[in-house]
Formats: sequence, structure tokens, C-alpha cells
Amino acid sequence: MARMDVSTKRWIILILICCINLCAGSIYAWSVLSAAAAQELTVITGHLISAADLAIAFGVANSVGPIPMILGGAFNDRYGPRLVIITGGLLIGLGLCFCGWATSVTQIVIGYGLLFGLGLGLAYGAGISTAIKYFPDKRGFAGGLVTAVYGFSSVIVPPIAQVLTQHYGIMNTFVILGTVFALVIMFCGYFCERCPEDFNPLKKHGDEKTCIAVTGLTWRQMLSSPIFWPMIALLMCGAVSAMMILSQAASIAQNEIGMNATSAAAAVSTIAFFNMAGRLVAGTLSDKLGRIGVLMFGLIFAALGLIVLMNSGQGDYVLFYCGCILIGISFGTFMSIYPGFTADRFGAKHAGVNYGIMFSGFSVAGLMGPIIMQQMIANGMDFAACCQVGITFCVLGFVFALVYKSMIEHKKVQ
Repeated sequence: MARMDVSTKRWIILILICCINLCAGSIYAWSVLSAAAAQELTVITGHLISAADLAIAFGVANSVGPIPMILGGAFNDRYGPRLVIITGGLLIGLGLCFCGWATSVTQIVIGYGLLFGLGLGLAYGAGISTAIKYFPDKRGFAGGLVTAVYGFSSVIVPPIAQVLTQHYGIMNTFVILGTVFALVIMFCGYFCERCPEDFNPLKKHGDEKTCIAVTGLTWRQMLSSPIFWPMIALLMCGAVSAMMILSQAASIAQNEIGMNATSAAAAVSTIAFFNMAGRLVAGTLSDKLGRIGVLMFGLIFAALGLIVLMNSGQGDYVLFYCGCILIGISFGTFMSIYPGFTADRFGAKHAGVNYGIMFSGFSVAGLMGPIIMQQMIANGMDFAACCQVGITFCVLGFVFALVYKSMIEHKKVQ
């Protein structure tokens, strides 16, 4: 693609990144894989092992994300995404294959939690930052599309994994998925090139001023900028309320609404679908209406969703599904907008590292949300009280959004 015009090449690279994220988003198939893996390990070890015993692997895979995103982002910002994505694909494949050869919980944690998690951070982080660099004029759209495809993986990979497990067994399924994902990610990554630093797709239209500059602040300058702190706090607050529900949606559906396992699974799929749709729609809208305004609507959607959920009782299927839809849209809004939002505010030149640091706000939320819910339930509080705490985070997020707007209006951006 070396001789191709950059304005044309960027669309091909965007498609390649979508293919990469479709494989990387397979982390959402863990609930299917872990249940079967627990059964297999029970047979291998002779000791009862449950899916809950393997939950630490999923937690580690999510929590290590910012580390490879930041380290890989530094390499990506300087040399381009090719080697970073290829390395990420290799680690994802090795991690899944290692799980296929595992004979203990510890080996699953090493394979899935560490190897897969590190590979995911490299491939996902490099892909996102590359997309927004190639689309300085449509950062919301580009970020929304690639994160929507990442979310779409949660719709198509679990049933595929289920079919493979039924025909070939869970351990062979790990190896099959690992091999396929590694080949696809590494192949697509090979053709992902670094975006030229002076690329501006609007120059030829005489509209250069409307395109955000590709230069920007280093991570040290970003951290010293007062505007960074309300931004990362806003991300954390927006994600905490969603992660409280997303982490336990199936059990909430069964315990609070009285759904059977099939209906509860459908509720989880509903959240996944509107999470995906919210990413694409919100990202595109943010290009036209502004990032912070759409994010504030995301907080409103989350608060309304929690209010609906806390007023849903036994048999209130419709209300519960409505609440799930609102939560899914809100979560998708934050995940799609923040890559472009970060580049808008701090520039695209160091977007790989900067977004990796910003993403740590989500990692904190991913840890806090489930813990808050579990601890409140363990201490005898009801589901409505949990929702009220989630709403409090939404309100707090709204405050940080207003602080951000005030700082921008007074030009306190550095």
C-alpha cells in the first residue's frame, strides 16, 4: 500500500483494524470458555473447579490492559503500529493455545490472564490510536466504529466458541481460536502503517482549520495539564455505574426479576448489542455535537437506566430490558468517544501513550464496579441501594463534566 494515496489508504487500514478488534474482542466469550474449561479441569485434576475459580483469569486479563497499551503506545507513536499489533496477535494466540494445554487453574491464569491480556492491550491500543491518527477529521466515527466492532465480537464469538466446544472439546477450542486469531491479527497488523505526521485530509478542500492538529502533548505534559484530571475522573465515573450492572447482569436478571437462565442470557446479549450500537452512534454524533455534550447524555442515560432497574420487580421483564438498553448505550458512549476525546484535547502525536494512561480510568472502574456491588450485597444491602450508588457516580460524573467545560471556557487547558 506504499504507493496508495493516504486518503484512500486510511479506509483500508480502518477495515484492517476492525478485523483485528473483532478477534481481540473475543475476551467477551470468556463466560462460555470458562464454564467448559472448569468442567475439563475438574476431570483432569480430580478436584471440583468452578467457573468462579477461573474468574481471576478474566480479571487479570482486563486489569493488565493499561500496561501494554502504554508501553506499546510509546513504540507505536514512534515507529508505527505494525510490530506492536503483530506482537499482540502472537501473544493472544499463545495465550489461548497455552490455555488449551493447561492442567491447572494457575496455567489458565498465566495463559489467559497474562499472555492474552498483554496481547489484547498491545493490539487494541495500537489499533485505536492508529485509527484516530488517520481520521483527525472524523475521530468520533473512527473510534466509534473500531470499538463497536470490538463489542460486536461479544455477539458472534460466544456462539462460535460454543459450537467448537461441542464438536472438538474445550481444550482444542482454545487452540483453534488462538491459532485463527493470531493469524488474522498478525496478517492485518502487517499492513497497518504509521500515519504521516503531516497528514490532513481537509487540506485539499481549503478547510484546514476544522481539522485538529496532529501535534500534541507528551504524557508528562498531559499529566501536568489541569484538564486531564476531570477527564479521567469523568471516564471512571461513567464506567463504574455501568460495570456494576454489566459484571452481574445475568445473576441480577435471575435473582431480582425472576428470569430463567435463557432469558437472563438474552438480557446480557441485549446489553452487548446496545453497547455496540451505542459506540457507533455516539462516536459519530460526537463529531457533530461535540464530545463532552454526548458524554453528558451518556451519564443521563446511565442514571435513567439505573432508575428503571431499581424500580423493576419480579416479572417486570420489559422494564428490566429497557434499563439494560440504557446502560448498554451509556457504556458504549464512553468507550467510543474517549479515544478521540483524548486526541482532541492532547493531540494525536502521542495518542498511543496518552490514551493508554487515560484508559487506566476505565481499568479502575472495571475493578471498582463489581467490588462495590459484591460488597454491598454481602453486607445485606438490596439491589435498589446498589443502583442508588451507581446514580451517585453518574451525578459525580456530571459534576466533573461541568468542571471540564468551565476549564475549557476559561482556556485552562495546560
